[in-house]
Amino acid sequence: MMPTIDLSWVRDQFPGLHHQQNGNSVAFFDGPAGSQVPRSVADAVSRYLLETNSQHGGVFEVSRESDAILERGHQALADFLGARDPGCIAFGANMTTLTFAVSRAIARTWQPGDEVIVTRLDHEGNVSPWVLAARDAGAVIKRVEVNLEDGTLDQQSFLDALSPRTKLVAVGLASNITGTINPVRSMIRAAHDVGALTYVDAVHFAPHGLVDVMDLETDFLVCSAYKFFGPHLGVLYGKRSHLEELQPYKLRVATNDLPGKWMTGTACHEGIAGALACVDYLAALGRRLGSPVESRRGAIESAMGAIQQYEQQLARRMLTGLAALPEFQLWGIRDLHRLDERVPTFSITHPRHSPQEMAAHLATVGCYAWAGNHYALSFSEAAGLEPNGTLRIGLLHYNSADEVDRVLAELSRLA
Repeated sequence: MMPTIDLSWVRDQFPGLHHQQNGNSVAFFDGPAGSQVPRSVADAVSRYLLETNSQHGGVFEVSRESDAILERGHQALADFLGARDPGCIAFGANMTTLTFAVSRAIARTWQPGDEVIVTRLDHEGNVSPWVLAARDAGAVIKRVEVNLEDGTLDQQSFLDALSPRTKLVAVGLASNITGTINPVRSMIRAAHDVGALTYVDAVHFAPHGLVDVMDLETDFLVCSAYKFFGPHLGVLYGKRSHLEELQPYKLRVATNDLPGKWMTGTACHEGIAGALACVDYLAALGRRLGSPVESRRGAIESAMGAIQQYEQQLARRMLTGLAALPEFQLWGIRDLHRLDERVPTFSITHPRHSPQEMAAHLATVGCYAWAGNHYALSFSEAAGLEPNGTLRIGLLHYNSADEVDRVLAELSRLA
């Protein structure tokens, strides 16, 4: 049996979790919008700015120290994503900004009549950049439909959309509104069978499970460090051949060497230092679980396995509690036998209370959750949830069973 995480140790790493409102502790259910950070991450950002703040490529000591941190940051995120080549990791402002940059570069290779596939379950950051790029290139957008009953992608709709004209498939590893984990491995294989590239949004999955770009065999994958306990920073992985062959929009004086070719301005150095620290936090968590693990990737695998196991326990508790509150509609997988098909993100609606009203009530009692479409606009439209969207309650490995019971009790009072 896999060792369980030490929740007391985990929570001690996150100073924000000790926040109080009106003398009472706060429960953070807003992780899908952005997680809290360990003290080590904040310390790394501060230490960089105070001790090694310098531009890249200088001949003097502080610049060399800064460059060493940046190099370690690329290696850390390669370890986190399972990439063998740290040169295939680029940093940007966030996932959406990186995706706009990549979409512009890839679209330069498209011809009128080419086809691009997006889904109705994705965050808009993995939809609009491709829709706009296709429009400019004269390409055709096809959309994968969703099964509203359980918030999953219609795989037949996906297969029907594929054709010899398909140039790219953009899909999320997990939905940030329903919590669904999509079958991306099989979708990537099917896309490659027709000669299409794949672009995977791992933003919502990354804090919940192990990402392995080598196993997925995806052409590109993107995530955001601030969703997995780091600072506001986007992370891009791409196969080296693509990153070398494609030409981004960049300055004439910018390097063509990787990864600098895809980092088209001065990077957020302190953010990279913080991202390095958040990966090391996960590795430290993994090493606490039992037998010593020499490699950072091995420690991350241990940590994410334990996180997934613990979060499924929380998900079971949450789903059981929601089943006892039939006035609320849950948008996503409800079946307790399908916990491995979802992450612990729960979107609900109520016939009398709007999501905004429910979020406001929860906020008054120290339960922090989000209301709206969560930028999953295509799903919200398909489900007829606009303009209010859903109340989204997101759990992370630093949440406790007591916090789950607490929010369920407040929902019961609302009902």
